[in-house]
Amino acid sequence: MTGPYDWNPMPHVLDVSCPKCRGPAEFEFAEVVRIQRRDDIPYFENSSLFEYRKLDGGDQGKWHGAVYYALLHGPPETTIRNLPSGYSPSDWNHSKYLYRSHGTDEGAIACEACGLRAPHCLEWPNDARFRIEYRGKMLWAFHRESAQELRRYIASEDRNREGYRWKTFLRHLPTTFLTAKARDSVVKRLDRILR
Repeated sequence: MTGPYDWNPMPHVLDVSCPKCRGPAEFEFAEVVRIQRRDDIPYFENSSLFEYRKLDGGDQGKWHGAVYYALLHGPPETTIRNLPSGYSPSDWNHSKYLYRSHGTDEGAIACEACGLRAPHCLEWPNDARFRIEYRGKMLWAFHRESAQELRRYIASEDRNREGYRWKTFLRHLPTTFLTAKARDSVVKRLDRILR
């Protein structure tokens, strides 16, 4: 399905299904910081905390980046130490406003069921833990909290989004799922995945 629903800003952390066992897992987007000086590249290439990458900046040319997976290593400010001059652990914190860093779907996954902890390239919405199909269309939510709000919103006859934390997300739902005819079936399917 294409349209505004597909272009919602995404939170930094999502509930997904584990690619190994299909159990409940968490996905967190990676953060990448531009390496400022060529002399700093060896530090990031040899670090066990970072992945060094040469990235394509389109019109701005190639650039060197240091990728950090907080889900695998811990919060940057408590884990990253002894950086070269000019860098701070907070450089790898998630932005308060931007959700996906540099438009990438790279991050890490951690599975409760099988213990998988590894880098992962997100395939959204196919990886979504909370998703249903109705009339050949897929309805998904970012995580349990947004799925609960989605269920409550679809179950209501009132389409007022005020009072919902995820109201921007709800604003972009396809009409297919919001009709009175769809309500009972969609709510039952959401109830099933929320159990």
